[in-house]
Amino acid sequence: MTTTLTRRLADDAATSALGAAIAPLLVPGLSIHLSGPLGAGKTTLVRALLRALGEQGRVRSPTFTLVESYSAGGLALAHLDLYRFEHPAEWVESGFDEYLGGDTVTLVEWPERAALLLPAPDLRIDLSIEGEARCATLAACGPRGTALLDALDAGDALDATGEDVAGTGRST
Repeated sequence: MTTTLTRRLADDAATSALGAAIAPLLVPGLSIHLSGPLGAGKTTLVRALLRALGEQGRVRSPTFTLVESYSAGGLALAHLDLYRFEHPAEWVESGFDEYLGGDTVTLVEWPERAALLLPAPDLRIDLSIEGEARCATLAACGPRGTALLDALDAGDALDATGEDVAGTGRST
């Protein structure tokens, strides 16, 4: 049972490959939180995930709209960005909780801006910048997250080009 995976991501292409690898593993109602500094690749990963599901339209960062909704790959998805929240109470006022708990897959950037008011995710992805590369740490926060990581670990040792993603690691 895999509870965390770490991937070193050499560039945007590797970040996109990770998003594409996650896409077919999504199930209705799954919640994923994405954390990391500006420029760490959160939106790049979500964009690649949506493209892998077949989204043909423009995939924008919801920094100003706060939420973008999609229907792709047979799933309803909501991409939320809480960066502009200045206080956790804004989560309550936003009404975004309507996206949680149903069949919609939620992808939440900057979840820490809602603090403890935001329910725990199934999967947490922490992105960091390490020199010229990025690092992604994926952590399961429940059984659905664990199932996703187990499937990813079993089938995602290579990126989209077939090259080994340097620094692939796991722990339980």
